[in-house]
Amino acid sequence: MNYILVVGSGLGGATAARLLAEANYRVFVIEKLAYVGGHSHDEVNEDGILIHTYGPHIFHTKRKDVFDFLSRFTQWHYYQHRVLSYVDGMYVPFPINRDTIAQLFGIEIESEMVEGFLKKEVANSNFSNPPLNFEDAVVSQIGRRLYEKFYMNYTRKQWNMDPSKLSAEVAKRIPIRFNRDGRYFSDQYQGLPLYGYTKMIEKMLDHPKISVITNCDYFELRSELKPISTFYTGRLDDFFDRIYGELEYRSLRLEFKTYRREFFQSAGVINYPNDYDWTRITEFKHMTGQKSELTTVCYEYPLDKGEPYYIVMDEKNMQRRALYVNEAEKLENTGEFSFIGRLAEYRYYNMDEVVGKAIEKTNEWLRRHL
Repeated sequence: MNYILVVGSGLGGATAARLLAEANYRVFVIEKLAYVGGHSHDEVNEDGILIHTYGPHIFHTKRKDVFDFLSRFTQWHYYQHRVLSYVDGMYVPFPINRDTIAQLFGIEIESEMVEGFLKKEVANSNFSNPPLNFEDAVVSQIGRRLYEKFYMNYTRKQWNMDPSKLSAEVAKRIPIRFNRDGRYFSDQYQGLPLYGYTKMIEKMLDHPKISVITNCDYFELRSELKPISTFYTGRLDDFFDRIYGELEYRSLRLEFKTYRREFFQSAGVINYPNDYDWTRITEFKHMTGQKSELTTVCYEYPLDKGEPYYIVMDEKNMQRRALYVNEAEKLENTGEFSFIGRLAEYRYYNMDEVVGKAIEKTNEWLRRHL
């Protein structure tokens, strides 16, 4: 039987599988976990609260094609994410905006004055220009005082390394606002699948040409499988038997607690850069719109080892990544393999970027095999 193999049932794998099936290919999806969804998996816990198994996931995108594709498989709960940060004993808006500065420093400041305020903070700070690392990149945008309040200790907790060791590229994900916009994202399309990510992905995989096998380890069966092509979404270094060494990931210990109250905190996520051992607390009901007399929150504690969550963008890992990507591109050029997603490309992607990349790579493969 001619078939295409998709390794992993997260957003990238599910997107590729659906497009291939709609192009009339027989598709087998194998998933090492007991359920589909990968790190997007969510479920209703014993207290009746819909939680995200691997921490908070908020969908946001500027790409209408990505939003329209996913909208085929779900309705949306339209939600605009807001984050607070606990700094100097106060809960202040994050990312930094006009209200953050006014509250922290006890000053009156108009929105049109924020850019000038930050420029003065930067001018009074020492850093390398162009930035050589994460610390330089952040200080060059907001100055050292705000860097130390919001980023320095958070980064040390999150990555277990000095911020000067991290790539400056990490700081590209950090938004800064010169106005009073308190949203974490400003993308045109934002929200969560109305009935959860798992239900959405199950619908994506619900096609007569798709078969899904869970509790199945690709590497235990790899030598016996004979697909016409493989779309791989697992760890990049595992695929190549770690011939260039292990690519590092940061992990998390997630501690879920349910409280008998309507809400535990005033925002979906509150960061704790300087206090306690956790980095942030998530309360899912803010995001899902669910109504209940109970609420479940999630405390995040960074770990060196465990389930891979975040790539480590330091010099050593980026050099290793380049070697593995070179090997992956050789295989992609044959048409027999495609590598998609955070793990398979060792890149930080938002969810819409994973879906977008899966659409692009799958359509490219289909064009080559017309």
